[in-house]
Amino acid sequence: MTTTATTAAASSEDAADLFERLAGVWVELEERLADVPLLRRLADGDVTLHDYERLLFNLRQQVVDGSPWISRAASSFDIDHFELRAAAIHHAEEEHRDYLMLERDYVAIGGSLDELRAGRKNVGSEALSGYMFHYAAQPNPVGLLGAMFIIEGLGAKRAAGWAARFQEVLGLADNQVHFMRYHQDADSAHTGDLEAILTSGIIGERDADEIVRCAQVVARLYALQLEELDR
Repeated sequence: MTTTATTAAASSEDAADLFERLAGVWVELEERLADVPLLRRLADGDVTLHDYERLLFNLRQQVVDGSPWISRAASSFDIDHFELRAAAIHHAEEEHRDYLMLERDYVAIGGSLDELRAGRKNVGSEALSGYMFHYAAQPNPVGLLGAMFIIEGLGAKRAAGWAARFQEVLGLADNQVHFMRYHQDADSAHTGDLEAILTSGIIGERDADEIVRCAQVVARLYALQLEELDR
């Protein structure tokens, strides 16, 4: 007979294995980001205000799609996945105004709001958003937890560092990097919620494979949108 303690131990081992696999995806992403031209210039201290403006311009076109694909994912979960549906609904509500913070930062550095809103996604952002909406429309898209691991992880682990470096090199004020700084705290909370789900015991072996695969795809496409600025 399988005891509760045995089941809990198995779930703990499965969660540890999943986190180890996701950590490997994260390492690959970090290596790829180090080769992104704009981020390399940022690290070297050679970044310009125009570089920062381009980054915000390109990010905005993808950020505005964030809450809609999360909402679509919520609608794709059935009642047997109620906890995931509820989490997605809450997450979508929290993020649906994020793009407005980015727009304010853009205007604060002298950018045109009309031009920003008239912009289009670069080829990497097109691929990323297309993949997210497609996956979110699938029945019970549990794999999107892998996407959240990447996207929220970047906000929690990298955004504030990027903001601080832009401020250091360019002398920017806090109200010009608010979007990135905000996401350190907001996305740290989201990653905590994600960790709770991944360790809750509701993630099966097949789900884990989908989560890792989705994380791999999203990591590559997120880096691609940073590589393909303005294209």
